[in-house]
Amino acid sequence: MLLAASTLVRHFRPVPHRPAPDELAQVVGAVRDTAMGPAPVTIAYRRFGPRADSARQAPTVLLIHGSPGDNDEVTGLAAILGQHYQTLAPDLPGFGGSTWDVLDYSNRAHARYLLALLDSLHVGPVHLVGFSMGGGVVLQLEALAPGRVRSITLLAAIGAQEYELLGDYHLNHALHLAQLAGLTLLRDLVPHFGWLDDAMLSVPYARNFSDTDQRPLRGILAGYAGPMLILHGARDVLVAPAAAREHARIVPQAELRMNEGDHFAAFLTPEPVAEAIGDFVARVEAGTAPTRATADPARLAAAARPFDRATIPKAEGFALVLVLVLLALSTLISEDLTCIAAGLMVANGTLPYLPTTLACFIGIFGGDLLVFLAGRTFGRAVLGRAPIRWFLSPEAVAVGARWVDRQGARLVFTTRFLPGTRLPAYFAAGMLGTGLGRFALYFFVACALWTPFLVALSAAFGEAVQAVLEGLARHTGLYLLVTGATFFVLLKIIIPLFSHRGRRLLVGRWRRLTRWEFWPRWAFYPPVVAYVCWLAVRHRGLLLFTAVNPGIPGGGFVGESKAGILRGLAGAGGRVAPWELIPAALPPEARVRQALAFGARCAAAWPLVLKPDIGERGSGVAVVRSPEEVTAYLTHARGDTIVQAYAPGQEFGVFYLRHPGWDRGRIFSVTEKRFPTVTGDGRRDIETLILDDERGVCMAPFYLARHGHHLDEILPAGQALQLVELGTHCRGAVFFDGAWVVTPALEAEIDRLSRSFDGFFFGRYDIRTPDVAAFQRGEGYQVVELNGATAEATSIYDPKNGLLTAYRTLFEQWRLLFEIAAANRARGARPATPRELLALLRQHRAAIRTHRE
Repeated sequence: MLLAASTLVRHFRPVPHRPAPDELAQVVGAVRDTAMGPAPVTIAYRRFGPRADSARQAPTVLLIHGSPGDNDEVTGLAAILGQHYQTLAPDLPGFGGSTWDVLDYSNRAHARYLLALLDSLHVGPVHLVGFSMGGGVVLQLEALAPGRVRSITLLAAIGAQEYELLGDYHLNHALHLAQLAGLTLLRDLVPHFGWLDDAMLSVPYARNFSDTDQRPLRGILAGYAGPMLILHGARDVLVAPAAAREHARIVPQAELRMNEGDHFAAFLTPEPVAEAIGDFVARVEAGTAPTRATADPARLAAAARPFDRATIPKAEGFALVLVLVLLALSTLISEDLTCIAAGLMVANGTLPYLPTTLACFIGIFGGDLLVFLAGRTFGRAVLGRAPIRWFLSPEAVAVGARWVDRQGARLVFTTRFLPGTRLPAYFAAGMLGTGLGRFALYFFVACALWTPFLVALSAAFGEAVQAVLEGLARHTGLYLLVTGATFFVLLKIIIPLFSHRGRRLLVGRWRRLTRWEFWPRWAFYPPVVAYVCWLAVRHRGLLLFTAVNPGIPGGGFVGESKAGILRGLAGAGGRVAPWELIPAALPPEARVRQALAFGARCAAAWPLVLKPDIGERGSGVAVVRSPEEVTAYLTHARGDTIVQAYAPGQEFGVFYLRHPGWDRGRIFSVTEKRFPTVTGDGRRDIETLILDDERGVCMAPFYLARHGHHLDEILPAGQALQLVELGTHCRGAVFFDGAWVVTPALEAEIDRLSRSFDGFFFGRYDIRTPDVAAFQRGEGYQVVELNGATAEATSIYDPKNGLLTAYRTLFEQWRLLFEIAAANRARGARPATPRELLALLRQHRAAIRTHRE
């Protein structure tokens, strides 16, 4: 509530960013995009000294502040310079009294804003003075408009990328992005009622650094030919003094003046700084300041030499502590990249090996623990919420917890050598509730082995590593592609080969890929869909198929109610397994009572079958064996549910069809459904038995998930374990052609059964029988379910059938469906309209979504 109130206050009463009373404001030609469209940018600035258009034609000095900050930090310096020169000290956009909301906060964008300001004020060539981060702005301004620049003064200013923070652009950029993310979250997720909107460490400040790329500055320095003054403090810990010396080397005409001050001399002791700048500007105006054309030949030769990383000074004292802290923090972004960058700095002599390795170790170890603790703190709550709970059942979580508990050391040490796998693995370990103390020990040992090795390797082969990194920077897209492909092959193929489980799962994956019966519907059905479309055109009815069963909404194509279909078989003479509909509108307690009361009325109270009234392919069907399981199912069920007596015995899928003009219907196909088993040998656990079974390995992911609660159990020799209880192919049952079971008596009984359902002509019965011989006589069976238009002749999934056989059968099935539907249409049956079919489809999708939730 506080956050909502804070957000509303910030929206309706935003913190104003207006020029100070002693500041001027200028609307420049640049624009920014807002919710209301393009809007102008206002730049606040302070002006000191005579105007450039006065009689004296005083030179103009443009003085640029650093970041974070505004022109307040250079006002004292500007006032002194203003005694002799027109001095402009603007607030850069995003700071002070200037517009804060702009698209780009980089130093190049700031240079463009300043050029627009100079144009708006009709100011000609200027002497640029850049303090700290402002040094990048003045260099970019010179690159954009060299004719507008009389001279450049770098005042404790940035420049060459190699001397900034950790010395590597990508690592520095990652740090800046992390800073931006932190400040953005602080601004938007902490109720502050506008207090943080104009804080010094603001989001625009973070954007200033994250949007800026310092790499081009070296080239700008190398190409600059005009006068330059470099003022720098020998005790500057924010911009290394070595950076000033490197800038003076790159710019051979530059005058380098080192003083005993620190980074903040510009506003702590502005007088000597102003004196040095004033003297320099005067000499530039007099034409006596050196330029590249007049530079010392020795310095020109030095400038032509390539950059020597050995010139990067060794960090000491506070600077060393600062860099080590940054290294430790950087490991939270990329552990391996940080170790490599640290090794390069060790190779260059910038950092000592032991403290550097220790900093990386502390950061990595601490980060691993943080990820683990985050999983423990937040992960369990996430597991119980959509969409995670759609994919991870409590049983799967329990299996994962036991596996991680057994394989913890192997997990930690394996992922330590596989970049990209650590965060999910360690978060999962914490989420699954594994022991903190033991995992902390694993993390400690793994980090203690990996970190010194990687830092030392990078230090030993520093130049080679640097060359590789530079090559990767030039070909980032190719690198990501190759890396992704390599990790995919490594994780999905190579690593699994080193374990029995992995090898067998690969075998199963290959068999599912090469055996069409396991193909997903999107891969198998396109030819069938194309044939159905042709039939629709031929019979002049795109939705004609919905008329195949006038007694079922939509013909049983989609969204049909199982309860409605079972009611249609009410005259079947007790051939339907007893069932009852439990409405979703009832409270959970009442639903449970109804289910238990139904079970009490059945001949055998347990087990019972619970399933959603609207569903497909066995989704949501459960065989329950106790009141506790009934309660657990119905407590989470969101839609109407059917409770049905469990029908024992062997299951068959009997596909029936009848043309309205025929005297009697016929059985189109019969599927014999078998429930696979594995048999114990007293040595192997259930997981191994499943993986070693030649058929079981094909559906191993499903079987392993279903039996996850006891995979490590060893079955006694000779004891069989049935792997599934439901006759659904995609849920593990094995289908065979059951044509052998068909007899004239059975066909006559199925025809009688079907005729008892008014308006039913086409579909598949799921039937169970404890006595196959009696079933062949048309006796001793119970109907579990009946499917309409989209029912398959599932005998096609017999492993002996080839792909062409399956397609021929389905083509024949759909040809007969359209013929029956056309005959029904001729007899007055009306196909579903597009609106009706769409409503059924929505009903079906809503029911499936509700069940998953």
